[in-house]
Amino acid sequence: MPTRAARLVRRAEQAGVQLVRFLYCDTGGIIRGKSTHVAHLAQRLHDGIGLVTGMLSMTSLDFLAPGGTYGPVGEVRLIPDPDTFTLLPYAPRSAQMICDLVTLERAPWALDPRSFLKRTLARAEAQGLFLDAVFENEFTLAIQIEDKFVPLDRSLCFSAIGMDSAEPVVQDIVAALTAQSLDVEQYMPELGPGQQELSIRHAPALRAADNQLTYRQTVRAVAQQHELIASFAPKPFANQAGNGAHIHWSAWNRKHTRNLFVDRHDPNGLSALAYQFIAGVLRHLPALLALTTPSVNSFHRLQPHFWASAYTAWGIENREAAVRVPSRYWDDEAGTTNLELKASDPSNNPYIALGGLIAAGLDGVESDLEPGAPVDQDPGNLGEEERERLGIRRYPTTLDGALDELERDEVLLDALGEPLAKEYMLVKRAEADAFKDKDEAYEIQQHFYKY
Repeated sequence: MPTRAARLVRRAEQAGVQLVRFLYCDTGGIIRGKSTHVAHLAQRLHDGIGLVTGMLSMTSLDFLAPGGTYGPVGEVRLIPDPDTFTLLPYAPRSAQMICDLVTLERAPWALDPRSFLKRTLARAEAQGLFLDAVFENEFTLAIQIEDKFVPLDRSLCFSAIGMDSAEPVVQDIVAALTAQSLDVEQYMPELGPGQQELSIRHAPALRAADNQLTYRQTVRAVAQQHELIASFAPKPFANQAGNGAHIHWSAWNRKHTRNLFVDRHDPNGLSALAYQFIAGVLRHLPALLALTTPSVNSFHRLQPHFWASAYTAWGIENREAAVRVPSRYWDDEAGTTNLELKASDPSNNPYIALGGLIAAGLDGVESDLEPGAPVDQDPGNLGEEERERLGIRRYPTTLDGALDELERDEVLLDALGEPLAKEYMLVKRAEADAFKDKDEAYEIQQHFYKY
């Protein structure tokens, strides 16, 4: 057994681990996986665990997408990344690793979302751009009473009362995330009933997407131990604030000593590269939504005046803009310069969402695009003529509308690659169709459980 694998197995055995979860995130944004007993971990590190190919044609409602390419015939392997091994503090006899989907010929599978992100990052790195990112999550804590979900509390935004209401579960979540080497930065009760925001520190882009899987798993598992449901549904309650997973990102040189989004001589402190990234994201945003806000429920969140963004605008510290330039920390302005995509939520597959975002930004760089002037007010308060003059578009208002945009976006389709793009579209169209004859209560219930 190679030395590294031996050390990993020994660590699991010494911790009393019995099962190691091999996790992946599917095209529907659902975290799935299989487990191996620790006695077979050494072999599974090399050979992986078999996975029927049809699982990447599966919707979030657990049926195969009509017309899907894959079904019960054919297999790929879940090959774990040893760097992602972590003991699970909420499941003391279990550990987990994040996996790539690899063909039996030992090549990355064309439908593997994690491999898509790797390909996109390789494109950026070929241009000297090394991306950091983080998903800034909101989630809702609720109690289930029969078939209804009742929020943990109805405290006000940032309320100290809200901190007290969620204190026991939030403290345990923080401890569990910290034990898995996720660096917790801030916590606050958010605007919606029972809504929480708990942010973690940025990381290299691939690790940031891996961290998103660990984050979602941990929050839900710890909440369950408190007899609570933690839901990442984009719109868990009608007419209340929704849950985002805002993506923050920045570009660095290879040695990670210089933030390439910074220009101290620019009035906004941004480099030409940063402006090009913003412009690329705005150009592709109507289609990008199909990757970053990809559930039926997502589009009930993306409404004007809800601080979730609803228009293709950017701004400096503008929380109604699609792309926000956050304020910097005084003691490290260069190091904390980053961009934030508001139009992202936890129902996305983080590898697909982040890969799509970077592909859109790279198109802005390669095409030398400019984003225009920043918008310094809520774009929803502008008149139609003014928005048209500024080139600001209203988002698609349904998942089908965003998928229509994606079908026309050659840049994003080329980045995804034909096999992944085709299957993703089939799965998402099937999900959109599945909710068309259902009422709002059914939609909310399904999304409350799934994410």
